[in-house]
Amino acid sequence: MTTLNLPAAIVASYHSFKLYPQNLIYQTSYRGAAKAYGARLDNAAPQLFTDEPDKILIPFRDLVDAPSGSQGILYLIDFISNTDLKSVKGFVKQNILNDAALKLWLGDHSDVDANGAITGPVATKLDPKCRFIGITSFLSAGNSRNPLKLSRTMLVRILTYHQVMPIYLDFISVFGSQIEPRDLRFSGFREQCLISKPVRGPAVPALGRSGLQIQLCYNLKAANCIDSTAKHKQWSIRQAAFHHQFDIQEGTTLWIITKGDLSLKERIQDMTGPRGKPEEKKYDTVAECFKNTMLIHILYCHWATEDWRWYIQWLEEIIERITSIALRASRDRSKDRHTFKPEDVLNVQDYEDKTNEAIMILEANMNVMTSLRKCYERLVEDKDFPSWKSTCREDVVAFTDQVNDMIYDSEMQISRAKLLVRIISDRKNLVREHLQTQATEKMEDLTISNYKEAIAMRIITVVTLIYLPATFVSTFFSTDVIKYQNQNDNSNASESSESQQFKGSYSGIALQRWFEVTIPLTLITLTLGYYFYRQASKKSKEDVLPFYSDSKS
Repeated sequence: MTTLNLPAAIVASYHSFKLYPQNLIYQTSYRGAAKAYGARLDNAAPQLFTDEPDKILIPFRDLVDAPSGSQGILYLIDFISNTDLKSVKGFVKQNILNDAALKLWLGDHSDVDANGAITGPVATKLDPKCRFIGITSFLSAGNSRNPLKLSRTMLVRILTYHQVMPIYLDFISVFGSQIEPRDLRFSGFREQCLISKPVRGPAVPALGRSGLQIQLCYNLKAANCIDSTAKHKQWSIRQAAFHHQFDIQEGTTLWIITKGDLSLKERIQDMTGPRGKPEEKKYDTVAECFKNTMLIHILYCHWATEDWRWYIQWLEEIIERITSIALRASRDRSKDRHTFKPEDVLNVQDYEDKTNEAIMILEANMNVMTSLRKCYERLVEDKDFPSWKSTCREDVVAFTDQVNDMIYDSEMQISRAKLLVRIISDRKNLVREHLQTQATEKMEDLTISNYKEAIAMRIITVVTLIYLPATFVSTFFSTDVIKYQNQNDNSNASESSESQQFKGSYSGIALQRWFEVTIPLTLITLTLGYYFYRQASKKSKEDVLPFYSDSKS
């Protein structure tokens, strides 16, 4: 086992990795900002990281066949399953399942004794010429709404070992356990360029780090068809966060990719594996390493732009299917026609929101790719950039051309999506008009029905008003108060026989009295009813027409 001598500052920083990012050697901002990053990481930890050890998985992919910087020795891999040192050439992949395995893979054989003293070597191998670290959250669903498949301890150990700038925490904070995807509107591009002398970065010659490096952090989002076999396709917006380091003197390259699934890992394996082009796997010189970093950036940008055309086409098909009935719907009530519901408007609104979201994401991707392109254009023009940049100018031009093509394609999809938003808005208004028309027709039918009922009730009221006085008078005259016939209850009276007592007889005076009382009461009742009806009508007009009284005067 080879023990590498590290500067005391890097050893102290590494052993206080749990304090990340306050333990970083190079700080670009005041200490309070680093504490704020740490506090946000602590707050997000319960949802961001897994608490089940059997679900931890960190795929590493290291290039070990190229000379490590100026020292010109092969990188030695200490396999987790075998403690023997072996010289290995090519990209080596290893799935890390726990923190102990992570320490060994990084070359850390140190330990802490009972007194708190550090024993054993902290570093036993150089940084690989190129390293890919995958941070995923994939389960059966394969999305970013599950916890990341590592612990907080493992993350901060990796970030401290490679001295990753703390802004990357903001980019990975959008992942973790959640019901709905959050922070889809968050996008950004950050760069840290430390290529001027004197060296400001964390120089660790024993690990092959010159301290002259660039660091990039950015995220991109892609449309992903999650179910292409269903009758109606299902799409989802997937995002990935990238961290990149490149040492301009040693050529060492680091990539940390945080994504919900392993799709990007598989693409990287295709590029750097046996099926990849030979020129894409050459890391013999710093210039070749620099060229290959641009190829990896192109891979990420291509992933973020390749399916938006089909996603917008899917939105167009959905909108056409759910709104075409509004274009053909008849307003003739005599014909059989479609009945619109409020849910139809909500459904159209949902897809309008999806289209606006696509526009926002495409514009964010464009801004990120534009910043990435400008970053490399500035690098090759920087006076502090090494002299080998002249051999990479054509590659940078090719890189910027490819990025420009993808930016242009994104602009076309944005224009297409904006047109779709206008179409959706018009169709939504049309659906709303149909809905309002049908509601108006229902109100009209209800009004007519109520009008007919009101007429019937008015007739009943008039008839009641006419018969009420007569009924009242008849009832009153039938009481014992007024008697016109012999209704003596004495059955033994000598002046009345049994037949005379119960035989009906006509009384003209009774009928006269009945008319004398009934007709005036009927007239009075109708007059009062008409008076109150007029008063109610007048009050109703005053309530509906506030200037009615002014017009009358």
